[in-house]
Amino acid sequence: MKTNFSVLFFLKKPKNYTKGAVYFIFLRITVDGVRAEMSTSRNCEPERWNAKAGKVNGTKEDVKTLNAYLENMKAEVYAAHTLLSADGTKITADSVKCKYLGKEENTHTILEAIKIHNKKMEELVEKEDYAEGTLKRFEILERHVKDYLLFKYQKSDLNIRHINHEFIDDFDFYLHTSKDNGTNTASKHLKNLGKIVRICMKNKWISSDPFFGYKLKSKGVIRTYLTKEELQRIADKVFTTARLSQVRDFFLFSCYTGLSYVDVQKLRLSEIRAGIDGERWLFSYRKKTGTRVAVPLLPVAREILDRYKDYPFCINHDRAFPIPSNQKMNEYLTEIAVLSDVAQTLGNRIAKRTFATTVTLLNGVPIESVSKMMGHTNIRTTQLYAKMLDEKVGKDMAPLRAMFATSLEVDIKEMEAKITATLPNLNLSPEQYHKAI
Repeated sequence: MKTNFSVLFFLKKPKNYTKGAVYFIFLRITVDGVRAEMSTSRNCEPERWNAKAGKVNGTKEDVKTLNAYLENMKAEVYAAHTLLSADGTKITADSVKCKYLGKEENTHTILEAIKIHNKKMEELVEKEDYAEGTLKRFEILERHVKDYLLFKYQKSDLNIRHINHEFIDDFDFYLHTSKDNGTNTASKHLKNLGKIVRICMKNKWISSDPFFGYKLKSKGVIRTYLTKEELQRIADKVFTTARLSQVRDFFLFSCYTGLSYVDVQKLRLSEIRAGIDGERWLFSYRKKTGTRVAVPLLPVAREILDRYKDYPFCINHDRAFPIPSNQKMNEYLTEIAVLSDVAQTLGNRIAKRTFATTVTLLNGVPIESVSKMMGHTNIRTTQLYAKMLDEKVGKDMAPLRAMFATSLEVDIKEMEAKITATLPNLNLSPEQYHKAI
């Protein structure tokens, strides 16, 4: 890559300058407008310095020796620049300076940046500032980047300054092909990589954002939810084992409150109390966003809560439910779906969607109230659920359809009456009159 490169000698006044003292001669390297300076370990009287030529005026032997030294130094700096260009290394003022001095430039790598980020996030997960699943996604990113560097560059790591649009495009292609990621999954990994890059910019490890102007791709997702009939089949199913009955209850509680798995897991008995209407409400904070939620408990949710209020675990730990691990929950929900004859993959996401759609929006609850109960920070998130509801669209259009149908019938009857009133005045024969009618 071509760069604007220049070398200049200049004088610098000493900090404790006294009249008649000499100035220090410094060398300045400039690459694309960014400077790096270093001392030449030489000095000169300011009146003898030729700023335009970058050398000392005079013909004496000591002057010739000094100017020769400066010229040799300048040639070596240019040689360092040439070596960097030949290596294909990104050229900066600091890199040229370090090459000339025989030092390694203070560089940072992409995996170094990811590991530092993940280490900090791990500590924040312990403090419950981040969900464990969020950390897991960045750990997956670290493995994918490591595999990609070995595959593409045969290197164990790469200078962060080498990340550019080409790197991002090739990494995206690698995720699709070698890792068999879908478009949305690959875009999530690139989005997380973008976060790492922005941290590097903040730390001044790089000067520009390689993701600037890069557009992440995405595909529309079909978001499923349980219908009223499917929800009822799960609720009515009698299970022979306690583990399935309990997991079914926890899942249904999410369907009727909109809480995520982690929010139900950490739900305390003290967070169930009387609301503004005197009925039992759920007052809590979303783990993911920290948003406060207040949900009036429906009879089904109250009944489920009452089943576990006397459990020793719930009493001793101030918890509403004895929730198993997320992995076990998902395993048992697979069994529950089969036994309940529900052809959908049950999980926390479908439970939240069911609350937003079947339980609330389809029953006329305003979208603003649904958004507040679900702890969404932006109502546009809730609107994604509203778009799923063909059934609601049909219900909303039914009155309009009926109105237009009634109006059309009235118009036809009025037209028939006018025609019938006009025909006797046309002096038609009986056959013509009958045909017109």
